[in-house]
Amino acid sequence: MPSPFEDPTRQPVTYRPIGVIRTPFIEQENTPIQGIFNSACGTVEVFPEYEAGLLDLEQFSHLILIYHFHRANTAVLRQKPFLDVQKERGIFAIRHFNRPNPIGISIVELKGVRGNLLDVCGVDILDGTPLLDIKPYVRQFDHREEVRSGWVDEQHVDDIGEWNSTPEALRQRGRVNL
Repeated sequence: MPSPFEDPTRQPVTYRPIGVIRTPFIEQENTPIQGIFNSACGTVEVFPEYEAGLLDLEQFSHLILIYHFHRANTAVLRQKPFLDVQKERGIFAIRHFNRPNPIGISIVELKGVRGNLLDVCGVDILDGTPLLDIKPYVRQFDHREEVRSGWVDEQHVDDIGEWNSTPEALRQRGRVNL
């Protein structure tokens, strides 16, 4: 049996950012917990050496941004999610940023492409977040019917779109305990 140092699945993985995400959010407390609940806009600055990879991107209405939670704290395996103050959940059953690998994903609406800049709306990302990758959202591939959403289905959050769904606003509603 190979040692953990010889096992390629246990080797460190290193990525280099391909850009930076610019948003109006500078504090986690006031950053929406999901982009679908707000119309905030921002800019994705793709570093010039990757601009050629943006060819044909303007044909898509939505993008999946993959990024590094650069202000995450120490990883935890159990955490109270923003929408449930009653119970800790496994980190892989929630979307909290304090993860073993602090990688985030967001679906954003693409409003325009200006050279190496992408204008996007529906952002839920802190300003200055390092961008790791961009993927086009493809309805035929990414949408699923009859989805179960685990413990979230029990939270009665159907009206959450009407809330200001930031950690601070959820705390004021008695929905979160950080």
